[in-house]
Amino acid sequence: MTQNQEPYQDPAGNTQHFRRFVDENPQPEEPARRPVLPIVLAAVGLILAVAVVVALVMAFT
Repeated sequence: MTQNQEPYQDPAGNTQHFRRFVDENPQPEEPARRPVLPIVLAAVGLILAVAVVVALVMAFT
């Protein structure tokens, strides 16, 4: 059998402490996500630029 070291335990007090902790420590908001469209457009532009350079090199050699 386990012995209680504390003469009086208040389970409602533990709940109150927990609720106070939750209320005082809100979860941080998620950081804003970067939009994907500019990255995709930059990649497509880079691929097109490389294709144009390759086409020009092939046309003049």
